[in-house]
Amino acid sequence: MTDSADSPAEAGAEGEGRRKRHWLRWTALGAAVVVLAAAGTGWWLYRKLDSNITTDTTAAAELLKYEKERPSPAVKAARNILLIGSDTRAGAGNQQYGRDKGTQHSDTTILLHLSARGAGATAVSIPRDLMVRIPSCTKTDKTRSPAMFAQFNLAYDFGGTACTIRTLEKLTGIRIDHHMVIDFQGFKKMVDAVDGVEICLKEPIDDAGAHVKLPAGRQTLRGEQALGFVRARKSLGNGSDTERMDRQQQFLGALVNKVQSDGVLLNPTRLYPVLDAATKSLTTDSGLDSMRDLYDLARSMRAIPTEKVQFLTVPRRPYAYNPNRDELVQPAADDLFARLRADRPVPIRPGGTGKPETDGPNASVTPSFPGRNAAEGACR
Repeated sequence: MTDSADSPAEAGAEGEGRRKRHWLRWTALGAAVVVLAAAGTGWWLYRKLDSNITTDTTAAAELLKYEKERPSPAVKAARNILLIGSDTRAGAGNQQYGRDKGTQHSDTTILLHLSARGAGATAVSIPRDLMVRIPSCTKTDKTRSPAMFAQFNLAYDFGGTACTIRTLEKLTGIRIDHHMVIDFQGFKKMVDAVDGVEICLKEPIDDAGAHVKLPAGRQTLRGEQALGFVRARKSLGNGSDTERMDRQQQFLGALVNKVQSDGVLLNPTRLYPVLDAATKSLTTDSGLDSMRDLYDLARSMRAIPTEKVQFLTVPRRPYAYNPNRDELVQPAADDLFARLRADRPVPIRPGGTGKPETDGPNASVTPSFPGRNAAEGACR
């Protein structure tokens, strides 16, 4: 006769099974809570970064009025982004650089061309004192500025980003797809977010106007020092804006090199402070005002080798009627603009005059332009 009662061994096994299933259920529940919490935190951070960005709708509305006169995109998938460093004294932390007179100029203007299929990136500095034809623009008080021949950075004061874009498009024939504006405070926060950028100085810098005093040699610049370095002009070299643009390109190349080599873009704990600083600092058009848009831009930049990220200044020389202003060197400038419009390579060389060079005595003119690439860093 078989005993229907479980043996002690069987009862123990059944109890152990119940405890194991109980533990697995709690483990699964705990894992689900962790995943949901992480997802919730991730969504909160995403929304926070998204809300940091200021969208410039005024420029888009103004540019729409002149759509018929704007250049058409020449190459599909290539992008042209206008980067503007504003010298406004308005806003928290900017008053220390001067009294807010209610005006603002484009202290730094860079045309960033991203080639199709991630083939390369070319950043072209536009001199603030370049003499150009500025169209009639709508001012902040809704009146209109007269069309005039004047220095380039006045366009931003006359009609903000839209006026600057229209001026540059008329000068170059290049369609500007997007724009970003950053002020003094924003620049400092960006540099601090990557824990500074290393540069090498052949000579010390002491420039009271730019709020910077630096010794010669290798050093890491953070917020205030970095801003002073890229703004310093009158106390260095011949005091020209051309030399200042060269230092800005040197610094930006070192910044790109650091971000790429230090794995910032691949490390979430290091990337978040950079994104937080960047998004708080930026005013963009509606095509770049979300984290998704900026992530896509960062991903496309990440795929470009640093030796393919290059910096140069539009070919320029002292203006014939005022040596304190600039004018374009032709036909070198038009050749550069044509290459960017057609998404063709822009050959650069260290130093030089910005004039076309030839490959041989019987060769056709093959322009190359003085510049640098991000792989060089700032200490080579």
